[in-house]
Amino acid sequence: MIKRIHVLEDDEDIRYIIGVLLKDEGYELQLSSSFDELKSKLKDSVPDLFILDVMLPDGDGTDICTDLKTDAFTKHIPIIVMSANDKNKERSIAAGANDYISKPFDIDYIVKRINKLLN
Repeated sequence: MIKRIHVLEDDEDIRYIIGVLLKDEGYELQLSSSFDELKSKLKDSVPDLFILDVMLPDGDGTDICTDLKTDAFTKHIPIIVMSANDKNKERSIAAGANDYISKPFDIDYIVKRINKLLN
């Protein structure tokens, strides 16, 4: 069964790179650039994994992580939080993130982290 990953990233270039990378790995993708867009897409289908950026135009990724981890429909789904500021690592883990990845990230590293959470 193909695993679906929802990527919430406001930077178009990073969203594109992650999208190409994960499609090449055989994952199905949902891409969002805002929390509102993510919430709208969750009405259609729930992913197997979330990847959340911290700095977003309509929210903070750690707050979104907390929301997802306290919602009955999404609390079981693994979450990876990404940030260019390593000060966000502790906040992300405290918010319920299953993993944290620093930007810029190594492509092979992010694939290994995703595979670990999904297998």
